[in-house]
Amino acid sequence: MSRQTQAIIHADAIIHNFDYMCRLAPQSRTMVVIKADAYGHGAINVARILRNKAPAFAVAITEEAIKLREAGIDAPIVVLEGPHQEKECLQARDENLTIVVHDTTQLEWVKKQTPTDPPGIWLKVDTGMHRLGMTPEDAQRALTQYRQIIGDDCVLVTHMASADDTDNPATAHQLDAFARLVAQTGLAVSIANSPATLGWPASHGDWNRVGLGVFGSNPMRDDAYLSCVQPAMTLRASVIALRTVKAGEYVGYGQAWQAQTDSVIATIGIGYADGYPRHCPNGTPVLVNGQRAPLAGRVSMDMLTVDVTHAGKVQIGDFVELWGENLRIDEIAACAGTISYELMTRVSPRVPRVVRYR
Repeated sequence: MSRQTQAIIHADAIIHNFDYMCRLAPQSRTMVVIKADAYGHGAINVARILRNKAPAFAVAITEEAIKLREAGIDAPIVVLEGPHQEKECLQARDENLTIVVHDTTQLEWVKKQTPTDPPGIWLKVDTGMHRLGMTPEDAQRALTQYRQIIGDDCVLVTHMASADDTDNPATAHQLDAFARLVAQTGLAVSIANSPATLGWPASHGDWNRVGLGVFGSNPMRDDAYLSCVQPAMTLRASVIALRTVKAGEYVGYGQAWQAQTDSVIATIGIGYADGYPRHCPNGTPVLVNGQRAPLAGRVSMDMLTVDVTHAGKVQIGDFVELWGENLRIDEIAACAGTISYELMTRVSPRVPRVVRYR
């Protein structure tokens, strides 16, 4: 490996976090959402790490599920967006996938393609998110109209719009709307994502769907639970150059940073092509040999520059933590004006994922 830019995937942290999320809802079965390549951690990696623990996995689209099957992952897989094309109904049946259906068009596809041997079907209900899902009334009609292909093992699914905010009454309203439909059907339910699992015990259903919580970031608006989970990814690179710039000199594109005193600048071998956000401002912290040092100048495609004047002795080859075990990704996301979900999922494929157990 030529350069030392890596995403270290902490297997023990993933196991620890999964166990913690399960303990919050002991009466539920907890599936792990590994869409978007497991939020950048590597879907196959995570499925293998949790193969003897997680009872099921969830992905967004059929292609993600197929990649897992091709890698030998034989656990139950739920496709959260269901089929985007009619032919996917056959793939779902042949690959033993469960599809979450949110529209009668999809049910017609299933009825046409697999009338006597359909794949597993879960039904998505819109209780207020207004993104995907049938109204409760339409869901009730679909359960009757498509009884031929919807089995008794169907699970009713809904999604919370504001579960990260425990003061927002919208979640309670969604839960009430969903409960009325459930009472009429008697079917199993899946409601809770990571924030709902953490903050809304009433949302714990037969199946919970946890993603970000397993990866040790913060899905809530407060940090109360962060001491209970561990970061699952450390993004690191190394110092590839050092130079001293004099007071008044500039660093980087657009002369966006000016030295106020004579300063030592370290160039780090990672940039926005690797997934580090270009819009991180001057002052965004990194850790150099465990010492915080601020970003100095614009992030380039393959490099960024850091002021290490006060970071102790720094040498070429020293490791730099961009986020991870010792520098929370949530802090970097706040500096970038975004959320940790985006930072995780944007780590580039050219950054090797290195799975480590303690």
